[in-house]
Amino acid sequence: MQTRKIIDHIVNWLDTYLKESGLAGFCIGVSGGIDSAVTSTLCAKTGHPVMLLNMPIHQDPGQLSRAAVHSAWLKKNYPSVTPKDLDLTPVFAGIQTHFPPDIQDGLTMANTRSRLRMLTLYAFAGHHRLLVAGTGNKVEDFGVGFYTKYGDGGVDISPIADLMKSEVYALGRDLGISDEILTSPPTDGLWEDNRTDESQIGAGYDELEWAMTYTAMTEEEKKDRPLNDRQQQVLALFEKLHAANRHKMVPIPICEIPDHLKN
Repeated sequence: MQTRKIIDHIVNWLDTYLKESGLAGFCIGVSGGIDSAVTSTLCAKTGHPVMLLNMPIHQDPGQLSRAAVHSAWLKKNYPSVTPKDLDLTPVFAGIQTHFPPDIQDGLTMANTRSRLRMLTLYAFAGHHRLLVAGTGNKVEDFGVGFYTKYGDGGVDISPIADLMKSEVYALGRDLGISDEILTSPPTDGLWEDNRTDESQIGAGYDELEWAMTYTAMTEEEKKDRPLNDRQQQVLALFEKLHAANRHKMVPIPICEIPDHLKN
């Protein structure tokens, strides 16, 4: 993979899109993970203003530390970057106080955390005339749909959404992202027990990338590729998640009214 050329391509795309939008820069949520680290660095390389928002909600100290170190490194290397810390834990606690207890299951409240961060990103982005840059990659966004609808999926642009997770890591190494971020197990940071993405999904990203690639093959190509038991399990899991989360990957359905009913 030509990582340097891909980096240049994304940076140029970001620069062109921003100029055509007439807005002033980019707003990104940083989590201490690889996707937000790579996305924020790509935005910073445009030279345009970049606002980094670190928005902890009962966050694991390790995630906070990685996000802080990355923000400081980015600010040091790119003067146009402005890091901001905003503890949303009290805001989330207020939501918990007012939501009926019977709807506060784990997944509902994890998604609520993500949507609270989206609301915050757009508050800052709207005030400062910035584009919200998404941090989703290809296998998460278009493979298994592992993100929150109208949460981390609520963005203006998606710079790395055509890159597999492994490709995001490759760009991260080329961009100089810290080893701590590069070696930390991926997590969405939405659970108090700091569970990993793999433990939630049931497969690692390398396995999911394989499944996504396999499903795109023709039947002729698949004939000479017998699957072992684990591959069959991962493929079934991928197809199940892709079908269940397809509503996140397609435009909102519109009920089109026939002309004869309007006349």
